[in-house]
Amino acid sequence: MQIIGGIAEKDLILRLKNGDQTAFELLFHFYYPGLVMYASQFTANLSDAEEIVQDFFVRFWEKHNQVLPCDSLKNYFFSSVKYGSLDFLKHQEIERKYVDEIVELSKHHLAYDTDLYVVSELQERLKQGIDLLPEKCREVFMMSRIQGLKNEEIAAELNISKRTVETQISKALKVLREELKDYVGLLFFLGI
Repeated sequence: MQIIGGIAEKDLILRLKNGDQTAFELLFHFYYPGLVMYASQFTANLSDAEEIVQDFFVRFWEKHNQVLPCDSLKNYFFSSVKYGSLDFLKHQEIERKYVDEIVELSKHHLAYDTDLYVVSELQERLKQGIDLLPEKCREVFMMSRIQGLKNEEIAAELNISKRTVETQISKALKVLREELKDYVGLLFFLGI
């Protein structure tokens, strides 16, 4: 039978079950260093091991009234910390996979393009670029890109040739590409 702080562990367990915080603290201080060393064998990191053991003791205290009378908590403590450490490692592996996926995705997906997050600035620059266009060119471009009309529809509505519509759109795109050259990642997305 283990004696902790001059008290039999069996008696500490009974006192703990009744909510005796001193009994909990004696058990904590007695087992904590060994449990941390044990957990660090799984995690290979002392601070992670300390966190696992501290989390275990927090949960243990929260359920202290459910402790069954016994002679020792050693096996329960060490097996709980073992499973806590294994759960921690599984969680770390999931996090690593998630981070790897995000890193890979960030290399190729437009949602991670930093230019996307300066929309108000982009909108202002786009407006300025459109304002630079000659009136007829601006009108054709707006009908094409904003209203979504086809070249044939624009030509019919403005009573101009389809070729003129294509030329005006081409001019507009040239001006806007120059005006928005700092947003090259989004130009493709916007169809410019």
